[in-house]
Amino acid sequence: MREKEADQNWIRLSPWVIIGAFVVFVPIFAFMTVKTVRTQQDNMIMLLREKGDALIRSFEAGTRTGMIGFHWSWVQVQRLIMETAEQPDILYILITDENGKIIAHNQPMHIGKAHGTELDRASIGEKIQSRRLKRADGKPIFEVYRKFIPSRARQFLQGKRITPEEWFLSHVFPEEYKQPNLIIFVGLDMDPIVKTTRENTLQSILIALILLMIGFSGIVSIIIAYNYRLARTSLSRIKAFSDNIVENMPVGLLFVGENHRIITMNNISEQMLKLSFEEARDKDTIDVLPPQVNELFGQAHKSPTVFIKEVDIPVHGKNMLFETSTSILRDEKESFLGYILLLRDITEIQHLKKEVLRKERLASLGSLAAGVAHEIRNPLSSIKGFATYFKDRYRDVPEDQKTADIMIKEVERLNRVVGQLLEFARPMDVVKKQVNLAETIRHSLEMIRSQAVTKGIRIVSDDVPAEPLYVHIDQDKIGQVLLNVYLNAMEAMDDGGTLKVRTENDPVNSNVIISVSDTGHGIPLQDLSRVFDPYFTTKQSGTGLGLAIVHKILEAHSGQIKITSTEEQGTTVSIILPVRGEE
Repeated sequence: MREKEADQNWIRLSPWVIIGAFVVFVPIFAFMTVKTVRTQQDNMIMLLREKGDALIRSFEAGTRTGMIGFHWSWVQVQRLIMETAEQPDILYILITDENGKIIAHNQPMHIGKAHGTELDRASIGEKIQSRRLKRADGKPIFEVYRKFIPSRARQFLQGKRITPEEWFLSHVFPEEYKQPNLIIFVGLDMDPIVKTTRENTLQSILIALILLMIGFSGIVSIIIAYNYRLARTSLSRIKAFSDNIVENMPVGLLFVGENHRIITMNNISEQMLKLSFEEARDKDTIDVLPPQVNELFGQAHKSPTVFIKEVDIPVHGKNMLFETSTSILRDEKESFLGYILLLRDITEIQHLKKEVLRKERLASLGSLAAGVAHEIRNPLSSIKGFATYFKDRYRDVPEDQKTADIMIKEVERLNRVVGQLLEFARPMDVVKKQVNLAETIRHSLEMIRSQAVTKGIRIVSDDVPAEPLYVHIDQDKIGQVLLNVYLNAMEAMDDGGTLKVRTENDPVNSNVIISVSDTGHGIPLQDLSRVFDPYFTTKQSGTGLGLAIVHKILEAHSGQIKITSTEEQGTTVSIILPVRGEE
């Protein structure tokens, strides 16, 4: 089976796959992210400690340099503290004694206050220590501290060796220079560090999310690739199986997409419709399929189930009868995908059925006609002879004359019935030749014009062309058909009316259509399907063979007759004749 590239709906991911991927990857990347963030924070703390330690060492070095000249005093130490604290990110530098009393501060107003009294001062040694505090405005401070040691060398004062601490205390506390051990505190601004840490944390989280998505995408890609391989294998097997079935099925198949474009045709449908799939591929059905087929798609939408209908479809100028099955194709979400049309050629079957019925009917009527001709016609001739004899003999008696006339007319009517019966029973022999159909129509109308005037019926034939309209028919038989249809129409218009005759060319099917319309009382719907049955009539004096013979004549011409009628509005009879009939 030829088909367009299949819509790839093979991607199917179970929710458990997604949940499983998250269960596996989320803890891993969460742990990695937390570890990375903590490492970055530890590194930041280490940098701050190193920075604080470097500042303290620098301050001690400055103090040591000032001690060389032995000219230092409290003012020089305080000034050095203030100058050092002017560096960026330094909030304060202060020195306290072992009781926590501030003896030096970059902001002199704080001298004498207490600081770090909550610390275990006995445990503070030469190794740097740190802690986190908060300012009054809530911003964080990173404070580093340790024992303050200006210098590890010894100095000589007036021939006496003293330690630097003793020298420093003797200058800072000239009256009582032997004070407890000093502690230096440096407060560093953590705002830049906090911002940097926050940015690094967000960056780490973003990287973790990206890695998570990459990992998740990897698992999904593997699953999709695996499913794709399985789907391709299954699809190839299903396609081979379905193609074999469709190509070898005894009916035609068409698949039309939602945009009314042909997607698939099998070989049988190509042969039935005499249409190449290569020419019809992706084309609109209106452009390539007969109108009768396109009507099926609209009717299928109105049908709750598969829409089945027998349709006459013209194929290369010849009407073919198909049994069609049209259904709507939808997916599991009930989305409209298109139409599936199955075609089965029943032309020959229908023809055989008609032939069987025709032969059965003719056989029955033939037997009946033979009996009627033998048993009725001879007595009727005798009756008609006696009626004529009595009419001549009693010509002076008006009542007998009237009775004889009735007998003669009734016998003639019976003879006509027998004649019609024999005509219907005999095989229809037609002699076709090239005939001007327009002239035949005008001639048949002239034959009924006086009768139409008498009944007050107006004849309209403006649509019959003045130029010749040639068809291959038996002129006498078609004239008989037209007269029969005209007379039926006139009988339906008891109070007068309009009899309209028009012709129409059907170039698609190479047909000519003769339409005869009246404004009479119409045909009841329940009788419309029986009008061509032999002996069916709604007239009190009718034989029921008129339209049956018309139908038989048109069948002999490979033509058709169709009747549409609305009660109390009128009837239209359409006579369809092929332009070039079969010999």
